[in-house]
Amino acid sequence: MKKLIVAILALTTIFATYAADNNLSGKTIVFLGDSYVKNHRRPSDETWHAKAAANLGMKYVNCGRNGSSIAFDRTKDGFGPAMTERYQTEIPDSADYIVIIAGHNDTGFLENDSENKMWNEFCAGLDTLLDGIQNKFPNARLAYVTPWAVDRPGFTEVNAQIIKACGERGIPVLDMAALGAIEVNNPEFRAKYFQGPNDTAHLNSQGHDLLVPLGEAFLQLISLK
Repeated sequence: MKKLIVAILALTTIFATYAADNNLSGKTIVFLGDSYVKNHRRPSDETWHAKAAANLGMKYVNCGRNGSSIAFDRTKDGFGPAMTERYQTEIPDSADYIVIIAGHNDTGFLENDSENKMWNEFCAGLDTLLDGIQNKFPNARLAYVTPWAVDRPGFTEVNAQIIKACGERGIPVLDMAALGAIEVNNPEFRAKYFQGPNDTAHLNSQGHDLLVPLGEAFLQLISLK
């Protein structure tokens, strides 16, 4: 199994090497996901992915939805259908690059899952999402950014499954949980860089700025695939 997990040092080196030869300008990049993409209550143009795309001259499409889940329909909660359904109608055919940022909301379904029914549903939904996007958009390059390493049940398992499923398909992964660039479990860090001191998902503009160089480097990397 081939895992494409990228270290910060490697990304920074690649970005420095290829920044002068930007082959991403004018390309359409779509970010599909939850409030990590939508940016919760703040404008989406404050996100690291919007800023990175702008710096690289890319056409940016935000397909984020607050509360959205990879595998579980949350329409009754006001958060809409699962991403296994959403990608089919929301991602434009013009997409050259598609980046998924999701998994945070799926963890809540895994609590008290003694028979692993919800876990199996999550794994199947993740496979369906990845295979569906690759089949529907064969000429687009797909990549994944994991949630942070939130110190709550389910996050370690969800992130590990994301990495496994992407590795099996040759999909590049920016493993934010392993890199530790966002100190989500540090109250002082959250107070400064998140949208609220008890928030474990949504960065403020300053927090997003921390990830812009890393995000640009990752996009440069997947363009070389």
